[in-house]
Amino acid sequence: MSEQNQNSKVNKSTTSSSNTPNTPEASKLAGAQAVPTSGWRKLLSKKWAFPALYVAAAAIILTLVWVYQGSNLQPLQTSGTKTQVETTQGTDAAAGTQEDVKAVVSNNETLGWPVEDVQGVDVVMGFFDAAASKEDQQRAVVEYKQTFTPNSGIDLARKDQKPFEVLAAMSGTVTRAEQHPMMGNVVEIDHGNGMKTVYQSVAELKVKKGDAVKKGAAIASAGRSEMEKDLGVHVHFEVFDGTTPVNPSSLLAKN
Repeated sequence: MSEQNQNSKVNKSTTSSSNTPNTPEASKLAGAQAVPTSGWRKLLSKKWAFPALYVAAAAIILTLVWVYQGSNLQPLQTSGTKTQVETTQGTDAAAGTQEDVKAVVSNNETLGWPVEDVQGVDVVMGFFDAAASKEDQQRAVVEYKQTFTPNSGIDLARKDQKPFEVLAAMSGTVTRAEQHPMMGNVVEIDHGNGMKTVYQSVAELKVKKGDAVKKGAAIASAGRSEMEKDLGVHVHFEVFDGTTPVNPSSLLAKN
């Protein structure tokens, strides 16, 4: 029995060897099984491999998007005639707009104070100037119900808080004369060439929309407003070049 078992094992070994073809292709396949794992597979087996590849791909995509958008950007167009004055702009922008207004005034008539007795009134709140100091800017902010608004004009009042006549600062046409719930009565005068003046917090209107007024004509009396009620009896005076507010104090001088 032992001899038969030994013969059977020898026969199986011989059969297994004879079933394996001894060809070059077989040798290559056999050799391929012994080839170690490639470098890429080792790299990809790392935990940080896929996150790193994702970040790199995202960076490439973003770069392509920026390049595409940059090639489609067009330069900003400017009017070339007027400079908008906002709280974030500097001295040059404000000076440019003021020069435009001065040119308009010199071609017609000078801008006057909206009161007869200039020495009898004080500027109780000034114009918010982007080029002014922080202290001056803080004094030129209107506070109403925890809302802070840069003052777009100047506010004039008497020390004794008595009313006074409000005059047209220049000749022109009244384009607005009405009551406003926040600013009291409002009068607006168009002086041509894009220039206009606005008088707020006034009472006893003496003009109506469409009236032609001369410089120095009485148009109302100083009054009160809900927006600036802390200032008492006063007039809020604004000068505009188009839609841009200009500091009235830069165009006026007490005489």
